Amino acid sequence: MEAFQHQLFTLIGGLICFYVLVKCIRFMKYIFPHMWSAVPQTFFRSMGEWAVVTGAGEGLGRAYSFELAKRGLNVVMISRTLEKLQRAATEVEQTTGQKVKIIQADFTKNSVYENIEKNLQGLDIGVLVNNVGMLHNPLPCRFLNGSDIDESLVNCNIISVTKMTKMILKQMESRRKGLILNLSSGLGTFPCPLYTMYSASKAFISTFSKALQAEYKAKGIIIQVVTPYGVSTPMTRYQKPDLITKTAEEFVSESLQYVTFGDEVFGCLAHEVLARVLQFVPLWVFHSNRFQETVLHSFTNYLKKMWRNPNP
Repeated sequence: MEAFQHQLFTLIGGLICFYVLVKCIRFMKYIFPHMWSAVPQTFFRSMGEWAVVTGAGEGLGRAYSFELAKRGLNVVMISRTLEKLQRAATEVEQTTGQKVKIIQADFTKNSVYENIEKNLQGLDIGVLVNNVGMLHNPLPCRFLNGSDIDESLVNCNIISVTKMTKMILKQMESRRKGLILNLSSGLGTFPCPLYTMYSASKAFISTFSKALQAEYKAKGIIIQVVTPYGVSTPMTRYQKPDLITKTAEEFVSESLQYVTFGDEVFGCLAHEVLARVLQFVPLWVFHSNRFQETVLHSFTNYLKKMWRNPNP
């Protein structure tokens, strides 16, 4: 009996070591993406002539528009604020020499899709970036202390992804190629208190994208959910970049190297490491009242500091 137990524990230990080794080897692809599975310069252009980017006026959407244009794609930039959209489009066009088409659309409204589809007719669309999104509350707060619930967040964060995907996936399926990147959030990887509505909407994007990839992978279409943590954008009030918080340009440039790495990526090496560290933190820690009170207290002190010194 003792010998059997010894062999059993040895086998279990060996399997665990083998599992960890495989995970470590697979993680190496994020450290050396060019060696693991280099994405050729012509990859994105081979998908089609045009890329469509939502929420393209600023932040990540603007950065994706620039990067995809640098890689040889013409870009359709869609956003709500016409002035920001026109300014960003001019910069992309003048910097890259690619064609740029703009469509003004407020994704909090459910009536914008007929006009979008009309303006996209006849375009050979190879890449779709569903980037547009909004926070229900700009600062962390408990559900009942937040803004009144309306359809805006659901329309912007959920309906926009499903409608835009269905609109463009049809032609990708007929051509048997295409790339769809759906922007989620690290806060959507677990039920996140104080950002309840936002967390839930981003969890939908993750599940939707992975299920859709299972349906259409065999048809030559890549559907990937990109799940960033900290990125310095208007949504994060241009938080100062550091080891974890990336500029939009840094994050997008790195994340486009990972488009062949599976149905979900965290977008950059720092966020890939952070995601794996957080997997070891029990969920009850984030759900504890002490943790929530600490977060609320920290943000209160941060705002007081900003009010006293608006230009640190």
